[in-house]
Amino acid sequence: MTPSRLKAEIVGHVAILTIDRPEKLNALDQPLIEEIEAWIDATEANRTVRAAVITGSGQKAFSAGGDINAWAGMDPIGFGRDWVRNGHRVFDRLARLRQPLVAVLNGHAFGGGLELAATADLIIAEAHVRVGLPESGLGMVPGWSGTQRLVRRFGSRAVKRMSLAGRMYNAEEALAAGILDEVVATGEGLARSLALADGIAARGPVAVQVAKALINAAEGEERDAAMEAIAGALVATTEDLKEGVASFREKRPAAFKDR
Repeated sequence: MTPSRLKAEIVGHVAILTIDRPEKLNALDQPLIEEIEAWIDATEANRTVRAAVITGSGQKAFSAGGDINAWAGMDPIGFGRDWVRNGHRVFDRLARLRQPLVAVLNGHAFGGGLELAATADLIIAEAHVRVGLPESGLGMVPGWSGTQRLVRRFGSRAVKRMSLAGRMYNAEEALAAGILDEVVATGEGLARSLALADGIAARGPVAVQVAKALINAAEGEERDAAMEAIAGALVATTEDLKEGVASFREKRPAAFKDR
């Protein structure tokens, strides 16, 4: 088995995930993506967790994106079926994490690293950070929703500049372009994000989770599932459900009251 390249901890009501592969600029490969999915499972299941933070080790990179050595030798079918689809599935799940997620860009976020950051609800970057989508310079296109989620969340103009023209934004430029929510001094990103996450965790957890689901739905992020989940939770509070379940168990017609 590949040794874990993730560090996971819980501080109070906040889950913290750190990509711990600094020697590879926290680049992502399939085993690492699978570890992220396992962390999603654990975080979703933990009812004491009200907010989450994702960051990287070191100060050089939040994540340099997909590890070229992991995908360059793949055949086209395997690349599309395994690399792209598996990454998409996990990033989609991360974007739909029930708890609000804060990304801390402790270093540069390029390609898949920026796509990973875009799954977060809020993005804090340290002052030395640069972001971009360099894939077209390698003869490739963004594969983990760089042309989709990033457009929904950052706008098409900024994404076109990065993807088509190879524009790299520094932290202040990315803030002005709407890619980042806040820029802090180098070394202060994690502390700021934890303060922000603690503030989120102090608010009503159900209201926060429902608000996130509604905002995601407005963006087109899992709209159908979000609507049905919220509707199902509402109906589950009614006397109709109690009567329906009781009638089923007692093998009798349901006697619903007028509403």
